[in-house]
Amino acid sequence: MKMTLMKPWCVVATGVLLGFSISGYATSKPQPVRTAFTVAQAAAKGNSSKAQSSLPRPDHVVIVIEENHSYRQAIGSAKTPYLNALAKQGANFTASYGVTHPSEPNYLALFSGSTQGVRDDSCPHSFSGKNLASELIARKLSFSGYSESMPSVGYKKCGAGGGSYGRKHNPWVNFTNVPDKSNQPWTSFPADYSKLPTVSIVVPNMNNDMHDGSIQFGDAWLKKSLAAYLKWAKTHNSLLIVTWDEDDGRHRNRIPTLFVGPMVRAGHTSQKINHYNVLRTLEEMYSLPRLGKSAQAAPIAGIWISK
Repeated sequence: MKMTLMKPWCVVATGVLLGFSISGYATSKPQPVRTAFTVAQAAAKGNSSKAQSSLPRPDHVVIVIEENHSYRQAIGSAKTPYLNALAKQGANFTASYGVTHPSEPNYLALFSGSTQGVRDDSCPHSFSGKNLASELIARKLSFSGYSESMPSVGYKKCGAGGGSYGRKHNPWVNFTNVPDKSNQPWTSFPADYSKLPTVSIVVPNMNNDMHDGSIQFGDAWLKKSLAAYLKWAKTHNSLLIVTWDEDDGRHRNRIPTLFVGPMVRAGHTSQKINHYNVLRTLEEMYSLPRLGKSAQAAPIAGIWISK
């Protein structure tokens, strides 16, 4: 694994974005990050139990899932200034991949460790197996999915908003062991971020997730909708993950994935990951059972800041 780090003076001296510096520490002092040394360092010492416990435990994680663009289309493009800024602030995974095509099985993979045998974007489905939400709840933690243009809490129909909301992008609604109250419209995303659940997944509508709308439009929506959370997260031991379901079908399913937060070291990392690695990382953070194919995936290493 290769990690290219930004020098500290480069981070601090970078220009201001959205009222805060690229480092995120211009306005307030960050809280200490509760973590030990990285998984990679622990593994090198031959201590797998230490490797498992070395991941940070964020107070909150917000995951945003975008649509149908490759790494080279989204990162480094003049059309995506906010994404480029995020890539400089956090860990930029240059070898992140979707697990299949089309969209729906990728969402299911990230949420449950399995594509559940789904090979298309069909609707509806009903599953009863364990998943990220059910296992967080079983541990007395919490989960909510926030879907833009979904009209009401617990909504189960296949579409809404003139086609801008699609259940195919909402995996938690398919699981009978996920309560309706965990299936929230985007309008319910709290303005007081301390009231967020342990893990949230945000799904923009198909105009704003780059599926139907342009990447410029999606980039602007991300900045408008999540920049304030990220600023808060940097002083409240919380994490933002931005990823894609799949690429456009022309770049070997290589997608952008970014981790940004006070526990993340800024830089590029070439470690190869997919949705199962992201899920496994969340499982290790919160001591959850390993779901499906996440059991064979390694948790993400080498990006975490030690105390």
